[in-house]
Amino acid sequence: MADDNTTPQDSAEAAGGEQAQGPQFALQRVYLKDSSFESPRSPQIFQAQWNPKINFDIKTRNTKLQEDVYEIVLSLTAEAQQEDQVAFVVEVHQAGICTLKDFEDAHLEHILATVLPSILFPYAREAIDNLVVKGSFPALMLSPINFEALYAQKKQQDAQAAAAGESAEAGDSVQ
Repeated sequence: MADDNTTPQDSAEAAGGEQAQGPQFALQRVYLKDSSFESPRSPQIFQAQWNPKINFDIKTRNTKLQEDVYEIVLSLTAEAQQEDQVAFVVEVHQAGICTLKDFEDAHLEHILATVLPSILFPYAREAIDNLVVKGSFPALMLSPINFEALYAQKKQQDAQAAAAGESAEAGDSVQ
């Protein structure tokens, strides 16, 4: 009796069939795309009691580079104001390249808006903290961000805007 050393995969390939792989996600690279730090009032700002008001802005964008390959850019801006004057402004554009293959459009949108920014955020937070400390200011430890909640909020706002647009159109046609 001969030994059968074929695997199920070998058998499927021998039969001419392909195995279904399903959706594939692969993070290829994480990199700092851009960063800046400004301290327009230094050195005078260092002589005042440090009690800043911090304003924070976050944006994401994605670009399809080629079939199934995307670049995601997470832009974070933090501005510290001391007595209504800008103490510093720091901005970081943290980016990543990933492969997203065989995802449905809705799932792909969700991944690009939530999963990838969640992966990039710790890198961006560290870059901001490093720039602020190098500017001789106390560390700016940003709190974690719930990108799922932000995505859900945006979807709800989009749905409300669409509903308001439909009712406005209906009101226009009634006249």
